[in-house]
Amino acid sequence: MRRVVRGFWGPRQESAAELAARWSTTLDRFARLLPELTGSWHTVPASGSGETIRPDEPSLLAALRTAQAADDWSAADGTSLRLLADTDAPGWKVELAALAGGTPQYLLQSLVATIVSPDDAPGLPDAELLAAVAESWAPDHGDVGDRAVTSALKKEAGHRIGTPSVGWVGYLSAGRVARTPSDALPERRQLPTGGVLLTIAAPGDTASVVKAYQALKASGALEPLPQPMTRPAL
Repeated sequence: MRRVVRGFWGPRQESAAELAARWSTTLDRFARLLPELTGSWHTVPASGSGETIRPDEPSLLAALRTAQAADDWSAADGTSLRLLADTDAPGWKVELAALAGGTPQYLLQSLVATIVSPDDAPGLPDAELLAAVAESWAPDHGDVGDRAVTSALKKEAGHRIGTPSVGWVGYLSAGRVARTPSDALPERRQLPTGGVLLTIAAPGDTASVVKAYQALKASGALEPLPQPMTRPAL
């Protein structure tokens, strides 16, 4: 089964050292939640061969600086880094990709984790994985879902790719929470970021996700950041 765990935010300038700290926290949390991982990772550059790195800040800082040394790197857009987890477990693949630290006015910054697991694997801790992304990166919004969720939202609720959404689990920053009706989505958990984690449905239950999306969109909680973007969160 394939799922994605995502967080998105607007412009937020950060140094390579600050990004390395966020990356290290994320990888540590994922390793605790996914015992199939061995603890080491490979970089996935746009060209050339990758290298093995440890999930500590010095190693990640070196990887980020390598990415920034590329000819096409733009400080304004942010620093892109993709990491593929080492695992000995058959049928598993975990890849994390982030574009962060930049201040573009029309391009969201993001952290996207793609997780492929065997169909007979026990349920993954989706809520905790999204909490790890939210607490590490302080995004504006985030979600956990798969292609079926995306397809249902597009066909049944008019969702447009690139705009805020939810999945089986969703995350809303404090500004978005303020627009959420108090009686909507009672299964919510406050996070240290000031935002909330919303447990919406079990994997495969697209009808409940569509219903929650429609309620949140009607309340204004899923409005896109105004463009040109000037802040990281609504």
